Amino acid sequence: MPKNVLLICIDDLRPELNSFGATYIKSPNIDQLAAKGVSFSKHYVNAPSCGPSRYTLLTGQYGVQYRRHSNRPLFSRAEEKLRKPGKVAPSMPEWFKNHGYTTVSVGKISHHPGGRGGDNWDNDTIIEMPNTWDRHLMPVGDWQHPRGAMHGLAYGKIRTPDQRDAIETVDGNDKAYPDGLIAEEGLKQLEELASSNQPFFLAIGLIKPHLPFGVPKKYLDLYEGVEMPPIQHPEKPEGETTWHRSGEFMAYDHKGKDPRLDMEYAMQLKRYYAACVSYADKHVGDILKKLKETGADKNTIVVLWGDHGWHLGEHAIWGKHSLFEESLLSPLIIYDPGMTKNSQKIDEIVESLDVFPTLSELCQLPRPEFASGHSLVPLMQGRAIENLSAVAYTSSASTIRTEKYRFTQHESGTEELYDHINDSGETKNIAGQMPELVNRLREELNKKLESEAYNWNP
Repeated sequence: MPKNVLLICIDDLRPELNSFGATYIKSPNIDQLAAKGVSFSKHYVNAPSCGPSRYTLLTGQYGVQYRRHSNRPLFSRAEEKLRKPGKVAPSMPEWFKNHGYTTVSVGKISHHPGGRGGDNWDNDTIIEMPNTWDRHLMPVGDWQHPRGAMHGLAYGKIRTPDQRDAIETVDGNDKAYPDGLIAEEGLKQLEELASSNQPFFLAIGLIKPHLPFGVPKKYLDLYEGVEMPPIQHPEKPEGETTWHRSGEFMAYDHKGKDPRLDMEYAMQLKRYYAACVSYADKHVGDILKKLKETGADKNTIVVLWGDHGWHLGEHAIWGKHSLFEESLLSPLIIYDPGMTKNSQKIDEIVESLDVFPTLSELCQLPRPEFASGHSLVPLMQGRAIENLSAVAYTSSASTIRTEKYRFTQHESGTEELYDHINDSGETKNIAGQMPELVNRLREELNKKLESEAYNWNP
């Protein structure tokens, strides 16, 4: 019988997990999955923003032609799909659907939770990924609509210009925040799919630890008395970089405090972020428990994926959107019950767009030749893959990460080069000292992104 796929996406989750080295974090359920599966310690996303990063995961393509489209590249792809029938390659879940799978999404898988457009993200005539999901669901409860739930505060409060608390806790149950509803619907769909004779591709997308850092008190209590680790390299970098003013983060209400100046507040924010990770971890545990209860665990590949990293003060940034390591490194765990070499950690560099060809091979589907990534199955089987690297982009810069270096090219012509052997924090730009290496990495970046690598006006 064909294998099922359970994809769990978690928003804004950097590798701030016990199993990835953050030993102060309480993440027992994800840690258990990592312990029995294959975890990739150097998994890099292809864009440091939700929309384009999810585009690469779900299509197996870089999508750099949409680099100026903010968080809307999947909507742009959908419009192109309507204009050019048969000319746009299928998405990953669509590929599985075309090969006999029932495809269901719950929560935030594409950029809009539920995968619809319109003012409140609930318009059934504007679909983010047409012809992809048999069902694409977003329970909203008291939050009224998916847009309200995306940045929801407790008990149905919707973020507004006047109601934008950055942190919040309530003495309530898991459904005090939207992820409780998403997980509940995910369990329902999992039970229904597992009882069918048809293979399934189920994607469940959790919102936390995305801002605002709102969480039931019992998760915050886990960190009572726990010392938060100090912020590494908190200084603003010199020269032109992809540093930014943390605009998304600072637009929230911080009650007059600024964590870039107030270390006590910075540690409080780190505690709330950790609590949100533990809240997400609880839902992962519930999902995996339900999978086992149905008996489908014996034939289901589980993938846990963070859509990008998140700065907790490193480089004087709070948030994502940079091309530094903290924005681009996120957890990736793959568990295949049929693999003989599970329970391992892989340190080679991999990219998000490698997930599509990997799952196709694990499920014995034809290789999606249109996908830009490569299958990670050889690595999972203990075989080496030479010269691995990862690329990423913003609207005005492109970067490549190799085993030893990170090279970044700006639209302005400015270049950055960091030596990860001697400067893992990316604090000293040595591009001016190594022109031959810069030229080689520029060519490698160009090879991977092709004509779009340095095209700033697609």
